[in-house]
Amino acid sequence: MNASLSERVRATVAATLGLPLSAITLETSTENNDTWDSLAQVNLMLAVEQTFAIEFEVEDFMSLTSVQSIVRHLEALGLT
Repeated sequence: MNASLSERVRATVAATLGLPLSAITLETSTENNDTWDSLAQVNLMLAVEQTFAIEFEVEDFMSLTSVQSIVRHLEALGLT
């Protein structure tokens, strides 16, 4: 897993959810973070798209529900 990519994703998640970076790990997800609700999910997907200059498919929104899944998806797209 690309360290700088994961750090950039963590920073984007932290900023979008209004949490300190130290509170965001690869394991942070909709399952274990009350701040990451459905509205935050949409905002986060838009923030990730903007940060990495990409566009997600709408279907991707539902599966990208953890920091780790977002990082893996971006890696699969060839981002570093």
